[in-house]
Amino acid sequence: MQICKLIPECKDNIWGGNKLKQSYGKLTDKTPCAESWELSFHKDGPCKLENGKTLAECVSEKDLGSNLNGFTFFPILIKFIDAQGDLSVQVHPSDDYALKNENSFGKTEMWYIVEAKEGAGIYLGFNRKVSSKEYEDAIKNNSLTQLLNFYPVKAGDCYFIPSGTIHAIGKGCLICEIQQNSNLTYRVYDYGRVDKNGKQRELHVDKALKVTNLESYKPISLDNLLGVSKYFTVKKLTLSSEQTFETDGSTFNCLTCISGSAKINGELINKGDSYFVSANNVKYTLSGSAEIIMTEIRKYYLGIDLGGTFIKGGIVDDKGNIIIKDKTPTQSEGGAGVVAKNIANLCLSLLERVGMQPSDVIGVGMGVPGMIDSKKGEVVYSNNLNWEHFMISEEVEKLTGINVKIANDANVAALGETKFGSGKDYSNTVLITLGTGVGGGIVIDGKLFEGNRSAGAELGHSVIVAGGEQCTCGRKGCLEAYASATALIRDTKRAMQANKNSLMWQVGSLDKVDGKTSFDYYHTDSSAKAVVDGYIEKLGVGLTNIANEFRPEAIMLGGGVCAQGDNLIKPLQAFLNAEIFAGNKGPAVKLLIATLGNDAGLLGAAALFM
Repeated sequence: MQICKLIPECKDNIWGGNKLKQSYGKLTDKTPCAESWELSFHKDGPCKLENGKTLAECVSEKDLGSNLNGFTFFPILIKFIDAQGDLSVQVHPSDDYALKNENSFGKTEMWYIVEAKEGAGIYLGFNRKVSSKEYEDAIKNNSLTQLLNFYPVKAGDCYFIPSGTIHAIGKGCLICEIQQNSNLTYRVYDYGRVDKNGKQRELHVDKALKVTNLESYKPISLDNLLGVSKYFTVKKLTLSSEQTFETDGSTFNCLTCISGSAKINGELINKGDSYFVSANNVKYTLSGSAEIIMTEIRKYYLGIDLGGTFIKGGIVDDKGNIIIKDKTPTQSEGGAGVVAKNIANLCLSLLERVGMQPSDVIGVGMGVPGMIDSKKGEVVYSNNLNWEHFMISEEVEKLTGINVKIANDANVAALGETKFGSGKDYSNTVLITLGTGVGGGIVIDGKLFEGNRSAGAELGHSVIVAGGEQCTCGRKGCLEAYASATALIRDTKRAMQANKNSLMWQVGSLDKVDGKTSFDYYHTDSSAKAVVDGYIEKLGVGLTNIANEFRPEAIMLGGGVCAQGDNLIKPLQAFLNAEIFAGNKGPAVKLLIATLGNDAGLLGAAALFM
């Protein structure tokens, strides 16, 4: 199986219209045609293939993808909904409540507005925080909608609805709904309607009172995606030219055309059609003029980069895409407990802003400065934070309810660059950061090398000049004492003081010297040239030592000095090629400039769980 058209199961709910038959190609004798279940493994309406078999009967685990491992059921249901009348006001329970009380999973969903009549809208969440009594009284008094947000809608609007959020689709809306694979609904208000047998539809007020979120609803907005959860990831493709995609074994793609028409590998997709693309490394091309909803399954992680001043955090998917990121003050002066609470609050805030629950992410990965025991989750010592023997993993797990892994911050930056940055084509890499000091990390066979008690590798503190410049670590002649940005600035100032006629004095004063000063005057001033040549030689010696000791496929360089690009990398590569053991007889070591910048630590921390 590679690419196949899906034949939906249609439903004739009393509030439905017939636009799905008239304009969206649904072939059914159901009248009204209220819903078409496009992608469904659900027993109440499984979708089929053109051969008459259900999709569930025909797909293999490889077709579904490795990201479905761990699910005990197919997690998604995609449907079109044509609301000629108002749908009931209802709420869906969370997984925890549903599994405990209904032997079912709960339901998180999202709505993409495909069409909307003038004045059409939806009810979504409370317009203020309400009490349980206010909620119950409003149901009894038939005044519930007065407590709810009413959103007028238009085509192209999108709304994410976490479980526990009270809601209703209003008449005149045609919606593409992507939801958790559950049909569990608690109705609380149904306008007094009767079904086709003349009976009022059942309400579930007692259960709804137990599961509804009574807080004021906050709309959720994502820049590049329509909705994210562990059950589904949804984005919109707007086709105006040919685009090529490829599945990589991790997830299938479901493509639902909501307007226009397109071709997938030459086969026509009309408005209303849905296609299933196998996860099993299928390359496909979309062409035409159309809007298509793409649904897939992604894994999500929280990454935390803990610094002395700020805590940076983000939600990251298994492809290294940052869904959302933010930062908060560290407040280390308040003690370790305050910092742990700030980390937890940042994590929970990020989740809330995209409508995710703690259970939607695999874990929280953290990069922490200092000596780390990653197996215990302990910060053994951090001079930046003034901590000793703090069990930070345990503390953050208590506060968030999410599994936590930690590693040294330089190490996780190396992992981030290797998995998602300049080193993504390699499994054996070293990252060297040229900043105030010289830090780094080592990745061997795609995994961090952490060393004895996770102490890592202090690559900046290998001696390259015996008895040389004083290093901050107490030794003399370390790589850091020659190759850090601090050392480069020191040597530039020395050269200027030794040559009062140096053109570098054009910067104004020694206070204005920075790491680029000597590079800026390299071609016009002999003193500047001597500084840069000396810097490259000393850094080259250190990199050659690292290359000889670890034989990585690539060494990545990060830090502000790397803004020099080829002016730095080309002479360094030439030095390394000339000095490396066995020369061109051995495997080459590529020098690369790190590309992730300040996101390397965040991404690498998330990758601790990948």
